[in-house]
Amino acid sequence: VYSHCLVLLRCLPVRKLYNMDFGGRVNSKPGSGGVLSSQAAGVARRERLRKLAMETIDLSKDPYFVRNHHGTYECKLCTTLHKTEGNYLAHTQGKRHQTNLGRRAAKDAKEGYIQPNSLAMQVQVKKNRIKIGRPGYKCFKTIDGATGQKCLIFEINYSEIEAGLQPRHRFMSAFEQKIEAKDDRFQYLLFAAEPYETIGFKIPNLQVDKGEGKFETSWDKDDKVFKLKLHFVLEDKSKAAAS
Repeated sequence: VYSHCLVLLRCLPVRKLYNMDFGGRVNSKPGSGGVLSSQAAGVARRERLRKLAMETIDLSKDPYFVRNHHGTYECKLCTTLHKTEGNYLAHTQGKRHQTNLGRRAAKDAKEGYIQPNSLAMQVQVKKNRIKIGRPGYKCFKTIDGATGQKCLIFEINYSEIEAGLQPRHRFMSAFEQKIEAKDDRFQYLLFAAEPYETIGFKIPNLQVDKGEGKFETSWDKDDKVFKLKLHFVLEDKSKAAAS
């Protein structure tokens, strides 16, 4: 009798043996997890899209992705807030964001607008140019016979300068540079042109005379020579101007 009971137990259906009711699960089978609802299927789909976007999309190149001072993330295109980067990426795969992207692309194409990230790429290419070394130069110190002003003349040879470019120059104080010890008795005159390295000259920290004929620059496109001539204000005049 005992062995016969064991056989009967093994033959009983599982739902009757454990009193389990699977009637509430539509189209489900015993032992399965049941069929997902439309809401649960949507959540799972968004999670898959979020993981895929995090693997393939670089947020640093997204012009509409912004992190605000609250630590949350914003979509400038749709004016929406998101708690995490993953939520933002899931938003970018949604219908609203894709529709706004299409509208923005059509508007930009009509107005001939250039995306900011394309401008950043152009600037980045310019920064990555290879330098070919320092240009040749000449420097002369003279005194103006008529006024007695100290004068400096610079000639920079840019024989390999890129087409369409013109050399630039600027003055730098001793407190801006980080190569030498700071000395307020001197200042620096810098010259720059691609693809050459920027060069600088250490000159006295005197007031430069910007009057007519006292400060001149010229660029010889044929010989590729940039010239700069400057006069310093006489010390007694500079002291009088300072007082």
